[in-house]
Amino acid sequence: MASYVKGRDMSGHSKPVVAAVDDDGRVRASIQSVLESAGYEAVVFASAEAFLESGVLRQATCLLADVRLPGMDGLELQRRIRRARPQLPIIFITAHDDEHIRQQALQDGAVDFLVKPFDAAQLLDSIEGVANQD
Repeated sequence: MASYVKGRDMSGHSKPVVAAVDDDGRVRASIQSVLESAGYEAVVFASAEAFLESGVLRQATCLLADVRLPGMDGLELQRRIRRARPQLPIIFITAHDDEHIRQQALQDGAVDFLVKPFDAAQLLDSIEGVANQD
């Protein structure tokens, strides 16, 4: 299993880690850019399995997850995270706005459900809403 070491900002303080799981490389790059420009440490993954194997789950302040992923889907990832870290905020992002899936994700504890394309401000507002609850 790969090990993850949390980064630090220029003043030596650790940055909040936001993990993102999306199978689309352009979406991952966009999310990473937005998060890093807002002062977060963005750690992105192409699959739920890669995220779970990385060790980032222990460090993450928040998780962004696509609903539809190859292999394990976002809802199964959410179920596994709930067993390991029940309080980790999860924000779903999807190109497929299915009301049943939205309701299931929110009922199972997701804090938000964003439909692609979403704007950077909407994403950051959602993350900041949960990151500031600590």
